[in-house]
Amino acid sequence: MNQPKTASVISSSAEVSSAEYFAQRQLKQGTVGWLLLIGLGVAYVISGDFAGWNFGIAQGGWGGMFIATALAALMYLCLCLSMSEMSTMMPTAGGGYSFARAAFGPFGGYLTGTAILIEYAIAPAAIAVFIGGYCESLFGINGWMIYLACYAIFMGIHLKGAGEALKIMFAITLVAAVALVVFIGAMIPHFNAQNLFDISVSTGVGASLFLPHGYLGIWAAVPFAIWFFLAVEGVPLAAEEAKDPAKSLPRGLIGAMLILTAFAMLILFLGAGAAGASTLQNSGAPLVDALVKVYGTNTWLATFVNFVGLAGLIASFFSIIYAYSRQIFALSRAGYLPTSLSLTNKNKAPYLAIIIPGIIGFLLSLTKEGDSLILIAVFGATISYVLILLSHIKLRLSKPNMPRPYKTPGGIITSSIALVLAVAAVVAGFVVNPKVWFIAAGIYVVFIAYFLFYSRYHLVKGTPEEEFANIKAAEQEL
Repeated sequence: MNQPKTASVISSSAEVSSAEYFAQRQLKQGTVGWLLLIGLGVAYVISGDFAGWNFGIAQGGWGGMFIATALAALMYLCLCLSMSEMSTMMPTAGGGYSFARAAFGPFGGYLTGTAILIEYAIAPAAIAVFIGGYCESLFGINGWMIYLACYAIFMGIHLKGAGEALKIMFAITLVAAVALVVFIGAMIPHFNAQNLFDISVSTGVGASLFLPHGYLGIWAAVPFAIWFFLAVEGVPLAAEEAKDPAKSLPRGLIGAMLILTAFAMLILFLGAGAAGASTLQNSGAPLVDALVKVYGTNTWLATFVNFVGLAGLIASFFSIIYAYSRQIFALSRAGYLPTSLSLTNKNKAPYLAIIIPGIIGFLLSLTKEGDSLILIAVFGATISYVLILLSHIKLRLSKPNMPRPYKTPGGIITSSIALVLAVAAVVAGFVVNPKVWFIAAGIYVVFIAYFLFYSRYHLVKGTPEEEFANIKAAEQEL
């Protein structure tokens, strides 16, 4: 019998996967160092500093948003510490999916991978809407033309390969970070603590100047606090392209998280403290509106932050294209999704995994519902966090002797703290908007049905994730 041109499936064949299959599904190794990984982690998220977070003030007042942000920062720090350990154990392009695959088998891996995919496929659509808002204030142009240009230009750059794309992304991110520093410096002289509490107090339970919408407002603010950090956990997706992943991946994850926490807290305090929480709560461009409130219209500061804020949004948009393409690549290579999606071009870029979600994201951006798209992305993210953290706990208990080049400080206690907060975040999404939550859950159910009725019968043998699972099974037999 001739060797098949595609890899065999786990469930229905004992044949070994063909070399040709994996030869067509290779990423360019050793192109990403730890500084680029920090840049990648910050780039994934930096758009959240420029737009979207302020909807949390509308939900919970400044106090509710502050508490939600502090809890989100704690969750993400513990998550990143846990993921740092697992990423050095399993440096593959699947990230969270790979960890869950090793801990809970194919179905656990699929549940995690598709939850992450919902997050990464939807987030660029939300960011495209925010980019349109910034373009409207700068150039008077918004709508489908802006969204289409975003997807077409930046998908094109990614098709040229990871090394080139990430270097461009790193440069854009530096510019955006400079803008945040300028904004923070401009707000400091005008800070007044009373401005934090200028939202009218409602009749909700526990309502006060600090919590104008009561205790429930804290819950409602959580998804938008998560927007300050959403997608930083995507750094391990670059594992197969990283230099010395055992050292660079923990540095990338933890370094990015510390930078993002500092920016989130400073912007939340100084932006609202200078311009007033009521001014920012429903703004499409909160940093620009804050500068206009403090310094007046037509100032160089507002124009500068507007232009560079656009760069920040573009950096996140640009980098999350990288994230969703690597997630789809890993799931497709393993047979969870159609295997054609993991084919790579001459530049070792997974071209269909870049293009097809981009088309879907463009269509979603046409809704112009940035806040609703955020909630769908957060739903996918928080579900994946629960599963990733359970994976860390499971691997610590079942495989204590598995090599861990980096060990999570606090071990299971650290991941358990994040797990409790992640479960609470899943519930919070329902509190904010049950309708959108159910839409997101419906998308997830469709993915699950695809696995149960089709892809579990077509899983590919010999993937890096399966190799880790095979090692685990062999160790259990000893």
